[in-house]
Amino acid sequence: MTQVSTDHSRATLAGDHSHGSAPAADKADKPRSFELSAFPIPGGREEDWRFTPIARMADLFADELTGSAPDITFDGVRLDEGAADLPFDVVFDSCPCVGSVGAPSDRTAVVAWANRGTPTCVTISESLERPYVFEIVGNSSEAAAQHLTLNITEGVTATVVLRHTGTARLTQTVEIDVAEGANLTVVTTQEWDEDAVHAAAHRISAGKDAVVKHIAVTLGADLVRLTTDVEFAGEGADVELLGLYFTDAGQHHEHRLFMEHRLPNCVSDATYKGALQGKDAHAVWVGDVLIGHDATGTDTYELNRNLLLTEGARADSVPNLEIETGEIAGAGHASATGRFDDEQLFYLMSRGVPEDLARRLVVRGFFAELINRIGVPEVQDRLIAAIEAELDQTMALVK
Repeated sequence: MTQVSTDHSRATLAGDHSHGSAPAADKADKPRSFELSAFPIPGGREEDWRFTPIARMADLFADELTGSAPDITFDGVRLDEGAADLPFDVVFDSCPCVGSVGAPSDRTAVVAWANRGTPTCVTISESLERPYVFEIVGNSSEAAAQHLTLNITEGVTATVVLRHTGTARLTQTVEIDVAEGANLTVVTTQEWDEDAVHAAAHRISAGKDAVVKHIAVTLGADLVRLTTDVEFAGEGADVELLGLYFTDAGQHHEHRLFMEHRLPNCVSDATYKGALQGKDAHAVWVGDVLIGHDATGTDTYELNRNLLLTEGARADSVPNLEIETGEIAGAGHASATGRFDDEQLFYLMSRGVPEDLARRLVVRGFFAELINRIGVPEVQDRLIAAIEAELDQTMALVK
């Protein structure tokens, strides 16, 4: 594809350093607080909000939200109704772990905390071969908040899927606490109805030698703004962040990552890919990595790629590195946004491939490597089907 890119190869960097198309902020001073007053309602000029259409989510900034949070079900059973045979422990409201994985870092996150109501705290202490699939189904157009905590105990291997469907205007917190030596794959899919608005703050704590794969798939809704903050709580932790989004006309999909390396010998890797089509389709990706003074031996890389399938779509991509020690294994980032490559299309068509199939092949190839890295067959199959449905729309737009 024809690309506009910034590409920095993996290298060992010394001293204070930062990259990005926006003015670099000091990520070491990123604000965090459980107090509403710490985060005034944004006006749109703030660095963290300058890409966001805040008027479309203004009701999620209010001090008090009165809407009903989406239901959370597992195997058809609502968690708040209880079940004796669930393969995990669930506690409501009084669990001391609620709020233990860092504090909110923006306005919608602190509103979610202030309006958390009865939090849901899930503790997984048993390894299952099949994924733990939680259906989060919205049925209200009134602004609401929700708080979910996932605790993965020491040495457990688990896959958790959070599937969001229905309609909602929701600000949500998901705390993910992964204990020493645990191995977690967590998938969040945003498959909302077209009128939904979803602001989500995912806060991850990775313990010593823990392995975490966090996968964000965003396909639906009018607006999605997902922030993922990673804290390395023990040496040797390894965190991989993967994301895929397909943004249609009028949709706004925004993903913001913050990986905070404060301990030695931890690894982080982020790869996000998005395709956009239609008038006013807008995707935003911001990746921030902070490597502190004591985080020697850190190895980190972040990558974002965007494919513009039609005229009228826009993607903003901002990678940033802030490095406070030169004693690291490697750090780098790459970002590219480009339109559909006519040369690739011509190459395929010159070899007898019909145009509509050629377009599908190019887009499938763009996403293939990322889909294969997900490693959850159920999610991969649904994702491939969803991309095929999106490509049907693409064919209609280009004809």
